[in-house]
Amino acid sequence: MAASVKKKNSFGTIFVKDFKQNYLLYLLVLPVIAYYIIFHYGPMGGIVIAFKNFKPNKGIFGSPWANDFGFQHFLAFFNSIYFSRTVTNTLAISLYSIVFGFPAPILLALMMNEVKNKIFKRTVQTLTYFPHFISTVVICGMVKQFCLTDGLFNQIGGFFGSSPVPFLQYPQYFRTIYTISGIWQGVGWDSIIYLAAITGVDMELHEAAALDGAGRFKRIWHITLPAIKPTIVILLIMKVGGMMSVGSEKILLLYNEAIYETADVISTYTYRRGLLKGDYSFSTAVSMFNSLINFILVCTANAVSRKVTETSLF
Repeated sequence: MAASVKKKNSFGTIFVKDFKQNYLLYLLVLPVIAYYIIFHYGPMGGIVIAFKNFKPNKGIFGSPWANDFGFQHFLAFFNSIYFSRTVTNTLAISLYSIVFGFPAPILLALMMNEVKNKIFKRTVQTLTYFPHFISTVVICGMVKQFCLTDGLFNQIGGFFGSSPVPFLQYPQYFRTIYTISGIWQGVGWDSIIYLAAITGVDMELHEAAALDGAGRFKRIWHITLPAIKPTIVILLIMKVGGMMSVGSEKILLLYNEAIYETADVISTYTYRRGLLKGDYSFSTAVSMFNSLINFILVCTANAVSRKVTETSLF
């Protein structure tokens, strides 16, 4: 007991001493801590709304508990006709983004690393980074214009003899448009972390492999990719952990009732039920279910990665 008290006092003494020496650094990180406490951890108390029939005039604690031991809204969502559609669309769009969008910045980083002309390299990097800094509202406005019958996509298709098609009026085109526009918007910015990882690769390994007769593609496959594999795995785990969190902002700006069949995801459904219809308890329950699935996915992906590649987040 005395030893634990001594250890506790020792830690407190060390912390106070370190704080006095580096108080400016602690003050620097204070706004970040306050942000997460106020906007992320503080609102978590509102999760209880999912188990109640929330009435704004009665408040969270004054509202009555929901039926079925508080699981009324969860069961209502599971039995809803929108359950299978929203879950399927969410998973489908996420899989599109992972299969096609995740490798894109890796390939761009590998190609940029092989470019020797600095002017060309910087030009390509600037052009690929630029869409990231454009507002999502502007990006979606551009995509809508491109998809009109007289838009860019149809003008290009016209050169090959195809008839004009209003792409955002047909459900089968939405996932492809969403994925391609997402790649265009983020490929350059996402490649930065891979370029940073590639710069840490020992160039002597490349020189030794070149002396042994290894070509450029073999050096990339056997040296560069294994060296950045931990970075790729960590980012893939984080990507898988967010599969159920398809951004609602972009979809809300692009979709319409004609394409709900493939465009309506969990986040947009909760937006309509929660904010537009005022069904706060139901939307909170759906969001809680969504977060729980994301937690299970990230834990599963982390466990599989730790067992297969010996690289993990935790």
